[in-house]
Amino acid sequence: MKFLSKYIKKYWKSFSIAVLFLTFEAISDLLQPTIMAKIIDEGVANRDIHYVLKMGGLMLLITAFGAISASTRSVVASIVSQNFGTELRSDLFKRIQTLSFKNIDKFDRASLITRLTNDVTQVQVFVNGLMRIFVKAPLLAIGGLIMAARLNLHLSVVLAVVVPVVALLIIVNMRLGFPLFSRVQKALDRVNSVMREYLSGVRVVKAFNRFDVEIGKFTKTNDHFKDQSIRAGRLMATFSPAIMLTVNLGIVVVLWIGGLGVNTGDIQVGHIIAFINYMTQILFSLMMISMVFNMFVRAKASAGRIDEVFLQEDALTWKKERTENSDEKGRIDFENVSFAYEGTSGEPILKNINLTILPGETVGIIGSTGSGKSTLVGLIPRFYDAVGGTIKVNGEDTLLVSPKSLREKIAIVPQKNILFTGSVAENIRWGKEDAADEEVIEAAVIAGAHNFIESSPEGYQTRIGQGGVNFSGGQKQRISIARALVKRPEILILDDSTSAVDVATEAKIKAALKKYAKGLTCLLIAQRITSIIDADKIVVLDQGELVGVGTHSELIEGCRVYQEIYQSQMGKEVL
Repeated sequence: MKFLSKYIKKYWKSFSIAVLFLTFEAISDLLQPTIMAKIIDEGVANRDIHYVLKMGGLMLLITAFGAISASTRSVVASIVSQNFGTELRSDLFKRIQTLSFKNIDKFDRASLITRLTNDVTQVQVFVNGLMRIFVKAPLLAIGGLIMAARLNLHLSVVLAVVVPVVALLIIVNMRLGFPLFSRVQKALDRVNSVMREYLSGVRVVKAFNRFDVEIGKFTKTNDHFKDQSIRAGRLMATFSPAIMLTVNLGIVVVLWIGGLGVNTGDIQVGHIIAFINYMTQILFSLMMISMVFNMFVRAKASAGRIDEVFLQEDALTWKKERTENSDEKGRIDFENVSFAYEGTSGEPILKNINLTILPGETVGIIGSTGSGKSTLVGLIPRFYDAVGGTIKVNGEDTLLVSPKSLREKIAIVPQKNILFTGSVAENIRWGKEDAADEEVIEAAVIAGAHNFIESSPEGYQTRIGQGGVNFSGGQKQRISIARALVKRPEILILDDSTSAVDVATEAKIKAALKKYAKGLTCLLIAQRITSIIDADKIVVLDQGELVGVGTHSELIEGCRVYQEIYQSQMGKEVL
C-alpha cells in the first residue's frame, strides 16, 4: 500500500491530535469505575457524605473533561477523514487520466468507477474510525486490564483466560473474512458493469422491448452480489456473539468468585462493582476491536484494489517534453509498423505498414470493417504504441516525444461521437479553451453546425443532455468536427465522422474544410468511397495490410481490393 505513504506524511499531525484527545477520553472512562469503588467502599460504607460528594464532584469533572475531549476528537477526525477521502479520490482520478489505453484496458470501466467511489469510501470510513473508536477500543481494553488487575489480582485470573480466547476468535475472523470481502467488491463491480451497459444502451433496449432480458441479467448479478454479501455478513455475525458470550461468561465467573470473597471478607463490594464495570468496558472494547478488524478486512480489500491502479506503470515513455520546430509540419511517416493488442493471439492487427503522408495532404483511408483503419490513426497520437517499426510526426519518432506535446498538434473526431454535459459553446471550446466567440462560430459554420445551433432555443448556450441525447447523430458529428477545427491543428483526423450526415451536407463540409484547412494534413477514414474519392491520396487496407496507395483513378486501375469496394458501393463495373 505504498500510495498511503503520501497521506500519512501529510495528515499524521492532525491524526495524532485526534488520537491524543481520544486518549484523554479513554482515560476519563477508565477512571470512573475506580472512583465509584472508592465512593462505595469508603464513602457509603462509612456513611461519610462529605467524601461521597467530593468524589462525586470529581467524577463529574472527569466526565466533563472526557466529553470535551470526545467533541474535539470528533471534529478533528471528521476534517481529516473528509480531506483524506477527497484527496485520495482526486489523486486516483488523476492517475486514471494519466494512464495509457494499454493500462486502462486492464480494468473493466465499471470496476474503475467502483474503485473511485465505493473503495475509496471504505478506506475513508476506516481512517475516520481509527480516530474515533478504533484506537479507543485497544486503549480501553489494555487500560481496563491494568485497572482491573490493580483492584484485585485474584479476579484478574478470569481475564487471563477470557482475553486470549477473544484474541483467537478475532484472528480467525480476520483470516476468513478477507477473501470474502474481496469477492463482495468484485460482485459490486459486476453490478455496476451491468448498470453501465444498460444505461449506455437504453434506447436499444426500448427499441427491441428487451426489458425482461435486462431485468433478468441485472437480477442475476444483483442476487450474486447479495449472496456474496450474505456470506461475508454471516461469517462476521458468527464471531460477534461468540466474543460476547466469552466475555459474559467471564463476568458470571467474576460474580461467583466475588460473591464468595464478600462472604469471607476478602473482597469489598465496591471492588466487585468496579471490576464488573471494567469487564463491561473490556467487553465493549473487544467488540469494537472485532468490528475494527471487520472494517479493516473491507478497507484492506478496497485499498488493495486502489493500489492496483496506482501501481500501474505507464506504458508510454519518452525522452523529450516538446517536439523540435520542423519545416515539415504535418508530415507523418509509418516505417514497417506492426501492431497487436496486448493479450490477443493470432495475426497482428497491422502488418508491416509503410506509408508517408506529406504536409498539407488530404489522405483518405478505406477498407473493410476490421481492416485496421481506426487502429492505424490511433497510433499517431500514441493512444497505443506500435509493437514493431517506427512512426514519425514532423520527422521525429513519436516514442521519443511526450504524448501531451504530440497531441497538441493533432485533432481527432472519433468514430463514436462523445459530447459532454454543458453548453454547445463549451463543448466546441474543448478544442481550444480560450477560443473567442468568433472562432467558435467560424468552426461551427465550416462543420455545418451553425444553422441548427442558432435555431436551438438558446443558440450556442443550449445545454447538451447526457451524451448529447437532445441532438441527432449527424448533429453530434458536426459539433465534434467543430470542436476539432477550432483547435487549428497541424494534423486533423476524421474517423468516419460524416457517416451520419447526408451526402449533400457532407459535400458542403468537405468544401468548407478545403478552404479552411489549407496547409493542414487531413486524414479521412471512410466507409463510403464518395467521401474520399477526391482526396490527394487514398490508402487501402485489407486485413491489416496496406494493399494500395494512390489517387482514385490510379487505384481503380491497379488495386483489386479498391475495385471490389467501388463496385459493391457504386454498382458499376470497373472499366
